[in-house]
Amino acid sequence: MDDLARQYVLLALAAGTHYEGIVDAYYGPSELRAEAQARAGTPATIAVAAATLRERLTGAVEPQRRRWLHRQLVALETIMRRLAGDELDYLEEVELCFDARPERTPEHVYDEAHRLLDELLPAGPSLRERVEALNLRLTVPVAQLEPVLDWLVDEIRTDCARHFPLPVGEALAVRLVTDQPWSGYNWYDGDMRSRVEINTDLPVQAPSLIALITHECFPGHHLEHAWKEQRLYREQGRGEVSVQLINTPEAYISEGLAEVGGRLIVDRQRWQELFVGICERAGIELGPGLAERAYDISQALHALRGSGGDASLMLHADGRPRDEVRRFVERRALRTRGQAEKTLEFISHPLWRTYVFCYAGGERLLSQWCASAGDAETQRERFLRLLTEQLTPSEIAQDLADAA
Repeated sequence: MDDLARQYVLLALAAGTHYEGIVDAYYGPSELRAEAQARAGTPATIAVAAATLRERLTGAVEPQRRRWLHRQLVALETIMRRLAGDELDYLEEVELCFDARPERTPEHVYDEAHRLLDELLPAGPSLRERVEALNLRLTVPVAQLEPVLDWLVDEIRTDCARHFPLPVGEALAVRLVTDQPWSGYNWYDGDMRSRVEINTDLPVQAPSLIALITHECFPGHHLEHAWKEQRLYREQGRGEVSVQLINTPEAYISEGLAEVGGRLIVDRQRWQELFVGICERAGIELGPGLAERAYDISQALHALRGSGGDASLMLHADGRPRDEVRRFVERRALRTRGQAEKTLEFISHPLWRTYVFCYAGGERLLSQWCASAGDAETQRERFLRLLTEQLTPSEIAQDLADAA
């Protein structure tokens, strides 16, 4: 680990002593954690140190690495400034943290998704209630979740390996948890190993499990973290990647690639096969034509993913009352009262209040970037760069602008 990486890691770990949860993973030398705790300073001094280290990024550093460190340090400085008491405009804070400007979902996206769902779903009193009726029908019993997940992870790992190499020695474990603000989480322990937790606070539906596993496992978070440990940390000695920070550009890229990757390994036909396999193992009976329609319903519901960011903008940027934001989530995202409350819990949490933009925003940016590469095989080659390189949102946005 060179001095630049060492100083970055020390600052990141020092930030973690003041802001619980901001360090998502660390697998570097243990002595650096102890040193960071001993000389943590205050949020204000860490912000100043991050700005000072950013000034040391000279032309001697490889360009991609320099850009990545610069954007990460801008985010780290922003996080510490806010913790020190600086008042930041919400939109400015999001952009400084993620190297990308938050965007609202156009109304026509909601309208089109609602129109498609109206055509695809059985008749009922309201569109939201019709979605909920289907969700109840397709809920996997908690008692059946573990065997279903064991089977599904193996299937998707095999699908992934057909298109992307898997690092030697990678491994993961999946377990069920409760009382969390998220639906699923990947805890990366280093040495190519992940712990994936699935939250059962709310019912888990069969269609959502496919996206959840491609997101958290293959070719999403687990594969990304394992490859970056192998390629960047072990082979290239870029020690800065040994610490992963929430609310920074690397998180925006990570969530975006986790959203995009599943489409590159699971096509419509394969999705239907996995869906039927889940339902068979969960004891869910499928009526005539539901297996064929489920994919289109799932895609239409996914188009509403940006509602979390829209709700956060309403709450934090527009100053709308919580009840109004909750009603928006119920009406436009077609969520139940309990699901809408869970969304409010997530976007009100100090750690996640800005993070919500990583999902739809990251997916939008990286979908465009991968699609612009050309055919499916070339898109996968570009996606492999996301798994193995230090790319930033602004760099990808500039690449798209140059191509246009």
